[in-house]
Order: sequence, then C-alpha cells, then structure tokens
Amino acid sequence: MSRRAPAAPRPSLHCTQGACGSGGDQPRPDDGEAVTLRVLDGVSAADPAAWDACAGPSDPFISHAFLDTLETSGSACAEQGWRPQHLALEAGDGALLGVVPLYLKSHSYGEYVFDWAWADAYERAGGRYYPKLQASVPFTPVAGRRLLIRPGAECETTKATLIAGLIEIARRSGVSSLHVTFPTEAEWQALGSAGFLLRKGRQYHFANPGYRDFDEFLGTLTSRKRKMIRKERAKVADSGIAIRTLSGPEIEPRHWDAFYRFYMATADRKWGNPYLTRAFFHLLGERMADRVALVLAEDQGRPVAGALNLIGDEALYGRNWGCLGDYRFLHFEVCYYRAIDFAIARGLPRVEAGAQGEHKIHRGYMPVETYSAHWIADPNFRDAVARFLEHERREVQAEIEILSDYGPFRRETPASE
Repeated sequence: MSRRAPAAPRPSLHCTQGACGSGGDQPRPDDGEAVTLRVLDGVSAADPAAWDACAGPSDPFISHAFLDTLETSGSACAEQGWRPQHLALEAGDGALLGVVPLYLKSHSYGEYVFDWAWADAYERAGGRYYPKLQASVPFTPVAGRRLLIRPGAECETTKATLIAGLIEIARRSGVSSLHVTFPTEAEWQALGSAGFLLRKGRQYHFANPGYRDFDEFLGTLTSRKRKMIRKERAKVADSGIAIRTLSGPEIEPRHWDAFYRFYMATADRKWGNPYLTRAFFHLLGERMADRVALVLAEDQGRPVAGALNLIGDEALYGRNWGCLGDYRFLHFEVCYYRAIDFAIARGLPRVEAGAQGEHKIHRGYMPVETYSAHWIADPNFRDAVARFLEHERREVQAEIEILSDYGPFRRETPASE
C-alpha cells in the first residue's frame, strides 16, 4: 500500500453559528468578532507562540516544536502519507483562536487505533477508504487535547466551530472518513454530540499517589509481585550493565545516534516500519531536550539499549524502546522501573506506558480507557461501524474490569511496613 498522500484542498472557510458554510454572514463569537477557518499545510505556517498559546505548556506532544520536528524531519509529511492539513480558527484581525492538528492520510500506519478491518470491508464492498483525515499526533498513542483553544477564547461556540470545521473539510475533501484519536474524554463526548461515532480502547498507566521512593511503591504490592520485581531488578544490577537517565544538556548527539540504532534494530526484528527518521531524534534533542528523559543502558561502555520518554506536567510518557541484544529483564528495567523511579523523583502523578502488553499489569501499570471519535461519510458504512462499536465498547470495558482483577496491589494496603 502506498504511503504517499494525495493532493488536498486548502480552503478558507467562513462560519455561521459555529458551523462552517460556503456563504452567508460570518459568525460573531461571544465578543462579536468575525472568525475564519483556514487549513495550514504545515505547522510551520502558524506562529509558534500563537500555536503554543492554544496548546498550553503541559503536553509536549501538541507543542509547535514537537509537531514541527515530526514534519521538518521527514517523519510526518506528504511523502510518508501524512500530509499536514491543520485547522486554524482565526479572529478578524488574524489572531489565532484555536487549532487542530490534522493530516490527510493514504494509509493507517502509525495511529494505534486500528481501522484496517474497516478499510478492508469498505473496499471489498466497492468503496474507497483512502484518503482519510486524521486529527492526531503522528506515531503518538498519548491521550491529550485535540481541539486546542487559546485561553480567553474557550467557550462552547469555539469548540463547536472547530468540530464543524473538521466535518466541513472532510465533506469538501471528499474523504471517506475523519478520525480524532486519543482526545480527552470531554472532547470525545463533544464529538459524540456532534455526530461522531465513539470508540474505546485501553492502555496501561502507573499511578503515583505521592510515593517517597520505589520501595514505598513495592510495599503496596502483594508479596509475590514484590519479590518478582526485586528479583528482576537485582538480575539487571548484577549483570554489570550500567544504566543512566539523561535529560537536557546531558543528552549528546552520540546518545541520539545510539538510540536511533536501537530503534532501527527493534523495527527490523519486529518486521515493522520505522516511522521516525534519524533527523527527528537529533532535532528533538536540539529543540526539546529539557522535555526528554532518555534511559540509556551500556554493556562495558558500549550502548546496548535505551528508552525514550517525554516529560509532561502531569505524566512521564514512555514512547520508544530499542535493544541490540538479548538481555534478560533489561526491557522491564529500562522501560518500566526507571520510568517509575523518574516519576516518583519528579513528583509526576503517572507514567503512561502505552497500549498492548498485559505483562505491564504485574509491574504496577494498570489498564485505563482511551478514546477515539470517527465521522464516516457513507451512511450505510457508518451504520455498520456503529453496530460494531456498540459491541466493542462493552468488550473493552469488560476486559478492563477483568484485567484490573489481576493487578499486583494488595486488597488492603497498610499505611507503612
């Protein structure tokens, strides 16, 4: 399947009562100001300060720097099937009121909300599933805001205008569907009210209620799980492998080169497609090193494994892992336990370890709900997907409840041991 995205229109849309139309009077938000919706062919088309005023400082993934790093590095671009089509809501004087990170896609790679079966079913029925529109952060299964609204412009009318603008762009572009992946629960509900189909998924997160250290966390576990984790950490410590967590200026270009080797090696072993380019990691280090926690493992001075985490105001986000060999328990230490150590030391409320891998539960990462919303143009196809999602939501909820019963925590946790 080709990853090249087809050309797409770049309309300038005028809005009426929070909905986009092709003519008529322009709307007046609460302050009486006319607004316009535009499509940007790259995040670089927006002023960084204006974009970040809408995105806010807490989530590194929706920042101008992160999205521009993806695009300018050649990781998320038209040639890779991720054509930027960001939606921008502007006041009459051109001031940015809100944005949505949006891409025209010719495939379903790098999304982590899987719709391959939908595409196959629609195309077998004679339809054309691609291209489609995707409101998301590429290659990043992290929940966060997707309707980015500048403080002071936050109101239901602004949110409704952005949602209606997304739908109108989808209609004018002639795409089969529009997908908003990993939004907040509040955005998910607002999208559902606007006619999007609602989907649930699950991930595994570590919750930090304010542990003093890793040992206090261990004290909340059953004896069996506590012994298991201590044994795993001791095996890695006794192996002679040196592990460091680097951030900010501690991360040098050689560290990024090493991590890129790990990343490529893991993609090769899994027969996967490496989405991120070498330039992405170096640009990330240049632009956002203070938001990075890079866990690096060395065997007799030779880098052999690493885990890339990004630091938010409310969480540490585990993103990528790679290893050049087979080292027992090293994956658990580098990806999970060092992340817990870091979150506790920084006072971060949680660690997000992404989807898949029920083994995470035994190490303190519990299942939580994630969300996505889907607009489908064809009414018959929409009805079929809606029926599927109704059953799937119940199954996901049941799975979360069952998996939670296998958690490692004591039923009644003592205040201290």
